[in-house]
Amino acid sequence: MTTPGSTEGKQMSLGGNEGTKGAPGPSSVTLTRLRGAGVEIDARRVRRVALALCLIALATVAVILFVAGAQKNDQINRLRHDGIRVDITVSGCRGLLGGSGSNAAGYTCSGSFTLAGHRYSESLPGTSFHTPGSHLLGVAVPGDLALVSPLAIEATQHASGGVFILPSVLLALFVLSIGALAWRWRRKAARSPNSGALH
Repeated sequence: MTTPGSTEGKQMSLGGNEGTKGAPGPSSVTLTRLRGAGVEIDARRVRRVALALCLIALATVAVILFVAGAQKNDQINRLRHDGIRVDITVSGCRGLLGGSGSNAAGYTCSGSFTLAGHRYSESLPGTSFHTPGSHLLGVAVPGDLALVSPLAIEATQHASGGVFILPSVLLALFVLSIGALAWRWRRKAARSPNSGALH
C-alpha cells in the first residue's frame, strides 16, 4: 500500500528526469557552435578572388597571343629576307588524329637538306602529305635551321597585323573590366557613411 506522498515524490522525480533529458547540455551547444563556425564562407571574398583570377587569366592569354603573333611575323619576315634556297628530301610523314581520335587531321613531315656543307634534318611546316624520298624546293635561315619551309608554303605566308586582333580585343576587355571595377569602388566609397567625415 502506497501513500499519497510517495506517489507524488515519484512523479516529481520522473518529471525532473524528463526535464534533464530534454534540455540541451553545455557540450551539445558547444559542438553546434563549433560546427557552424567551420562552414561559414564569406561569399564576397569568394567572388572577389574568382574575379581576380579571371582578370589575371584574361591578361595572361592576351600577352601570350601578342608574343606568339609577333614571333610568327618575325619568322615569316626572316624566311623571306634571310632565307636561302635548299633542296629538301622528305624523310617521312606521320598522320595526325583529330580531337576525337577517330579521324585524320593531316600529316607532319620531316626532311633533310644541305646548307653550307652540313646536312640537317628538320620538321617541315604544313599538314600536307609528301612521299618519302621526294624532293621539295624550300628556304632555310642560316643560324636558325629550325626556320625551314617548303617554297610553296613560304610563298603564301605574309606578315600581317591580323594576328594581333584577338589579343587586342582581350586586352580591351581587361582594361574595360578594370575601369568598371574602379568606378564601382569609387561609387561605393562615396556612398559610405564615413566618406563625409573624411572631408
